[in-house]
Amino acid sequence: MAVPADPPDGTSDGLGGGDEEFRRDDYEYEYRSVVFDEDFVRAARLQEFSAQERMGEHARAVRSRSLWSGGGSARPGNGTPSRSARQGLLLVLLIALAFASAVYLGLRNPAASAPDTRTEPLTSTVVPLAPTAPVPGGRPVDLFAKSPAADYRVGAAGIALPAVRRTRHFTDGQVVTALSIAKDYLVQSSLDPDVLAGAATRPVRVLVDPDQLDQFDRSMASPSGDGRHAATGWLVRFEPGTAAVADSRVRVNGNLAFEEVSPDVLEVTTDHTFVYAVRPATGGPSAVDGASLFTVRRELRLRFDREDLATRRVELVSAYVMAGPQACSPEPAEGFRPLPAGAGPPTVGPAASDPYASGHPRRSTGLCGVLAPAATTAASPGG
Repeated sequence: MAVPADPPDGTSDGLGGGDEEFRRDDYEYEYRSVVFDEDFVRAARLQEFSAQERMGEHARAVRSRSLWSGGGSARPGNGTPSRSARQGLLLVLLIALAFASAVYLGLRNPAASAPDTRTEPLTSTVVPLAPTAPVPGGRPVDLFAKSPAADYRVGAAGIALPAVRRTRHFTDGQVVTALSIAKDYLVQSSLDPDVLAGAATRPVRVLVDPDQLDQFDRSMASPSGDGRHAATGWLVRFEPGTAAVADSRVRVNGNLAFEEVSPDVLEVTTDHTFVYAVRPATGGPSAVDGASLFTVRRELRLRFDREDLATRRVELVSAYVMAGPQACSPEPAEGFRPLPAGAGPPTVGPAASDPYASGHPRRSTGLCGVLAPAATTAASPGG
């Protein structure tokens, strides 16, 4: 067996056999474990050019293989990556793309950036206004003519919408929708005859945000002056058996305003004065001549998210209500109790409060206002 160190015709005569055997044994020992199979050749970093490639001018004998080139499906003589190399590169790119997408979605997670649109419960304050002089009485038309409400519009005409403009995240149409729902709520909760008489609540209930319906229902079933469950915080109604509306032409004056409080919430504030001609509930038709005026000032904060605009519902955030003339001693949470014509100033103040009592005290305990003399008519009692 010849080895690469042997000349074609054998060794020269001048070389001894011992040295030849020593070189052969040393060679075989050094390369005994090396196997030059096909995989070893393909993995070599240097690749021999073909005979045709070596015929070119200044052609080199070998070239270095790139990291992505190799045998298999690669064509000889060019640096095109093999199929396995291309698949590996594609896999690396896909992994990098998936990682970048995960980071991007994590930073822009809708759940993390979604605004807090939870519906808060209504907070309300109802303040009765006691008169300082006898309550004037007479026919409704005369009472209105001599009152500060002489120039007020009648009914829903007194609830005028403001000039509309788009906000940063709401269109003109969405703003108009919010304002129209707010007006509907004022009309149903302040002007509907059945609501005023305490005979119905559905016209108002259908406009309330579903998340507030439990609070609304409890306020109607068990009114309380705890600042959360006053029926008169949600709507205007007279205590059944005490007073009735003597003239359906309620005088109204006030304004609405709106603003965007977040990218998904519009807020509408309302400030309106409603003036009712009322009479004792037990009197007959002739009692109209002994009617008196009852004034309710309502300041409401209403909120609308995009779902509210689509379903025409409203979230009532807060209500501040002043109403009179009425006595301060009865609880106004269930319904208003107008003083009849000729009634003098009440001599009994608000209900006493015990700070040592257990349970939940009335938040409105002790709240009682005085009806300004200018808010009453100049007509004398009885005519």
